[in-house]
This record gives sequence, C-alpha cells and structure tokens, in this order.
Amino acid sequence: MAVKDRVPMPEQSPEERIKNFSEVALGYTEEMALAEANRCLQCPTHPCTSGCPVEIDIPAYIKAICDKDYEKGIEILKDTNNLPAICGRVCPQEKQCEAQCVLGKMKDGKPVAIGRLERFLADLNLPKKRVNTKSQREKKGNIAVIGAGPAGLTAAADLARMGYDVTVYEAFHKAGGVLVYGIPGFRLPKDIVEREIDYIRKLGVKFEYGQIIGRTIPFEKIRQEYDAIFIGIGAGAPRFMGIPGSNLNNIYSASEFLTRVNLLRANEFPKFDTPVRIASKVAVIGAGNVSMDAARTARRLGAKEVMIIYRRSETEMPARLEEYHHAIQEGISFHWLTQPVEYIGDINNNVKKVRCIKMELGAPDESGRRRPIPIEGSEFIIEVELVIEAIGQKANAVLKTGFPGVKLNRWGYIEAESKTGKTNLEGIFAGGDIVTGSATVIEAMGAGKRAARAIDRYVSSLKRI
Repeated sequence: MAVKDRVPMPEQSPEERIKNFSEVALGYTEEMALAEANRCLQCPTHPCTSGCPVEIDIPAYIKAICDKDYEKGIEILKDTNNLPAICGRVCPQEKQCEAQCVLGKMKDGKPVAIGRLERFLADLNLPKKRVNTKSQREKKGNIAVIGAGPAGLTAAADLARMGYDVTVYEAFHKAGGVLVYGIPGFRLPKDIVEREIDYIRKLGVKFEYGQIIGRTIPFEKIRQEYDAIFIGIGAGAPRFMGIPGSNLNNIYSASEFLTRVNLLRANEFPKFDTPVRIASKVAVIGAGNVSMDAARTARRLGAKEVMIIYRRSETEMPARLEEYHHAIQEGISFHWLTQPVEYIGDINNNVKKVRCIKMELGAPDESGRRRPIPIEGSEFIIEVELVIEAIGQKANAVLKTGFPGVKLNRWGYIEAESKTGKTNLEGIFAGGDIVTGSATVIEAMGAGKRAARAIDRYVSSLKRI
C-alpha cells in the first residue's frame, strides 16, 4: 500500500531564530493535524502505546483528532499524562512511541508524528469540561513530594487525582525542574510549562518553594507529618572533565550556563540582574541534548562561532536528530572523534585554547556504544574564548546528609525498585534522575506514575490495618 507523506512541522527560519528565543517549531494547524492524524492505521494491537512510558492510549487520541472531537482527545491525553504540551515538544518520540509505529516499519514509510499531534491537542487549551480538576472531598492521606521536576509533578498530579492531599517541596522559586532551568525557551516556552503546572495546582496540589529538605526542613520532620514521601530531586549537580586548566575563567558547566539563561533570564540582562558572559568563539563539550541546548543558546546570545566537541562519532551521538539538525541549520560546527585533554589560558587566566586528541572507536563499552580510544601523536589545538562542559550530571551532595537512612548506590543515586520506586525506608519512594541518573523527561514521568500507584497501594494498606 502507498504510504502518505508525513506532514512537516512549520518552523522559524534559521536566519530569524538565531536572533530570538522564541519557539523554533511553530506547531500544526488544524488542517495539518487532520492530515497527519488520518495517516494512522489504528492498529488493533496498539504497538505505539507499548513504547510510551506514561501509557497514553495513542490511537484513541489520534482517532479523536480525526473525528474533530478535540475535547475527547484532551480527556484521553490527560487521563494518563498531566503534561502533554511538554511531552509533545521534548519527548524523544523517535526512540519510543514512533519507533513502534507500523507505518515507520514499512518500506519508505515514516511513522505517524505522534508527538506533534499530542502538542496540537494540548496547545488548543480547550476548557477541560470532561477532565476532573477537583480533588475528592474525603482525602485518602497526606503525601509529600520532594522536587517539582517531571517525576515529582507527575507523582503529585496522579496522587491528587486519586484523592490524596499532596504538598510539593521545591528548592527553586519556580516549579518545573529541568523544564524551567534546563530546556531553553526556543524548545519549550516557559508559559507552556507554567500552564501545565497551573493545571496540576487545580487538582489541589500545593507548592512550597525555596525549601531544601534536609537543610531548611529536616527530613525526619517531613516523615512524621506525611503518610508517604516521594523523592524526585533530579540529578542536578554538574559533572566536570577535571582536565588540566579546568579552573581557568570562562569555563562553565552546562547546568550553570543554562540555568542562568532559562531560569534567571540572563539573556535579558540588565533587565534581570543575573549576567552570563558570552564570547565570539565558544566550544561545547559533549553531544547530548543538553549540549545542543547550550550551543544553540550561545548562538542566540551572540557567539559568532560555536562548535561541539565530541569524543565519539556522529553515529554514537545521544542527542535527538531533530535537535542536531536544528543545530546544523543554525551554523554550529562539530568536531567528531575529538577529546579535550587540557585547557590553556592567557596571563589573566582566561581560557584561550583547548588541547585535543583525536580518537578512534574500539569495542562497545557498558553503554553499548563503541569505546573511544586516543590516537597517539594526534594532539592539536582549538582556539576558544569560552567553554561549556555538557558531559552529564551527578547526584546532588545533599543526599549524603539530608536524607538520613536512605540507601544510595556507589554513584550516589538513591536505590529504588524500578517498578514501584520503593526505597529501603518504610513509606519512602523515589524516581526520576535521582534513581536512574540523567534520562529523559518522559522516563522521569513514567517513574513518577509508577511510584504514585505504589504509594496508593502502600497508604491504602496502612488504612486497612
């Protein structure tokens, strides 16, 4: 059978978007969404749903779009996903739901644009008449959620819908976690995040900001006041290469760089009082989504030349292909199979050069990707004025003292059962990056959803005793 072409997403032109922080992808019109939705084969086995960490009934909401019953489509989405406008933008659908699409497995076929259709529905922002945003009158119990990132927000919303009184404790002055401090507005507008969080507030979830459990409030106090606790504080501590010269000026972690711009609005300095230095020639170390975000942000801040340095090849790059292609369109260059070994500064201790070595790929390592091996005698110099290290994150050190009794693994992450989020302590559950290490937004949401069900079973069992 002939496979209809996938409907392309309208976008800002590269020439325009590098001058602003507005969203690159402009979203489907109704006509585009209907055309794309009608490509769906409505497979009876729903293989796409099996690839969704939050278990959305994907064929059902696509059918609702085909029927122009958008209110029903929103109802289907919100039944399992409290953040559809976010997921429709930042989830790696190509590796999850769309990877299972039958159309994509056909010769010359491309999968249904599941994420784009999810975004279309969510962006309609229809009055949610069929979606219950009122908490039940009789509360089943009190739950504390520590961390207002994707895992915590999902757990909080699901528990509120189950009938629990939920309070979320967040260290920052805004909810969202990586959604507000990590992902730039040109990928995920902050008003979209705030709208999704407002929906969760309407479910009855309460938020307490500026609270670091284990510092501002003792963990034991929280344990005494709540029937159960979910810990979803993420893995926000930056990881550094630690090569010679790392203490030179103008070397950022991607966490600091992006937080300054995304959360503290350094791109609007001096209107907002958190500056960020930008230079003409910027190097970003690493090739994940965070690296692409940092590089593309630097470009928008005025950097003339932005390069990404990665020790493996393009094939092993962990970033989404969409973000990679956008980066190329925006003039960002790539040094593949290249590893920095030293930063070199000037007399004022400002970084000026990166000494690198060429790499070749050997046998696969524990990640399943081929291990990079240095090529002897291949060192060379790249001139730079600013470096952003985006090589991953690690667990926050607050875990070592702030959560007494919670068992950690050798990397400093919380040990928790993958299917329930249950930790070694009675009534304490955890999920998201603080358990798995850095992962995707939707994987963290899936962990929050599984933990919410486990917490409901746990608290319900207490009430029966």
